[in-house]
Amino acid sequence: MTFGAGPAVSALGCTIVQMSSEFTREEEIATTSVERPHVVILGAGASVAACPDGDANGRRLPVMMDFVEKLGLKDELNGAGVQSDGNFEDIYSALHADSRFNDLRIRLESAVYEYFAGLALPNFPTIYDHLVMSLRPKDVIATFNWDPFLCQALERNRGRAPLPRALFLHGNVAISICAKDKQAFMSRRECSVCGSHTEPTRLLYPIRQKDYASDPFIDTEWRNLRAAMQNAFMLTVFGYGAPVSDSEAVRLMSDGWGGASTRELEQTEIINVLTEEEVLKTWDPFIHTHHYEVKRSFYDSWLAKHPRRSGEAWWEQYLEAKFIEQNPLPADLGFDQFWEWISTLVTNE
Repeated sequence: MTFGAGPAVSALGCTIVQMSSEFTREEEIATTSVERPHVVILGAGASVAACPDGDANGRRLPVMMDFVEKLGLKDELNGAGVQSDGNFEDIYSALHADSRFNDLRIRLESAVYEYFAGLALPNFPTIYDHLVMSLRPKDVIATFNWDPFLCQALERNRGRAPLPRALFLHGNVAISICAKDKQAFMSRRECSVCGSHTEPTRLLYPIRQKDYASDPFIDTEWRNLRAAMQNAFMLTVFGYGAPVSDSEAVRLMSDGWGGASTRELEQTEIINVLTEEEVLKTWDPFIHTHHYEVKRSFYDSWLAKHPRRSGEAWWEQYLEAKFIEQNPLPADLGFDQFWEWISTLVTNE
């Protein structure tokens, strides 16, 4: 059967103009009809996936189970009589709860900050570069990560395409703020408004009862995320496992997203190495019936297969019932070739 070949006649004798049942790559590139944001939530797994062999200097991203070992903190903790094996959340929470360890906790926080501040993306396009270029200014990336990778990707791709907004839910080593003018800056140490020296953002450490409202910068970031989620058409959660200490974060996101029953059209996508069953234990409240997908790789996601057009592609496939072509990000290109490839999409925006 040939689709879209011409008019047909219905059983009632009415002429029916058959629309094409295909949505081609060229049509996707030319279409920017979805104005609601695609919201992306990032966890530590995204940074690990972006730098599987370590950062530009071979330094690997710590995860909660090997945090103490990677940051070289085991001897100091053991010397203070603190159990150093296990999850960093449990270790830090124990230090935070006991005033006898205040000095040790402060030294630990300093070591964490210095380690993350020294990380750098490799000098070739990574998942972070592909991620920021796969979204438009209407879209939002909200990260729980302390590392500077998102900021570095935004900085080195700036000017090549209009980029999404970034939110830093637990603070970030690459963000500084001017409390006087209530301004935040990326990789900048002077306020562009008053010229005064800016201060690093406070990192929110893993204690079970986090107070997101006590820090003005973090409070503002969460308010902005809730507003974006209220209006979001698509939600992608990449490498974020929602640990026990982040139960309040999940509640705040759920408040912004609303009940799953009100999300009859919206799509939830989860990129994680965990099984689908494990993933759904956390994210089921965000999902309306079958409107979700679980992917193990960023490059299998809607963002990577339909960069800068994820919403449009999803709409055409599921709501217009069309066969859609993919327009996958070329993961193996250098920066100049990648920027040239993405320019076709940008020109049509």
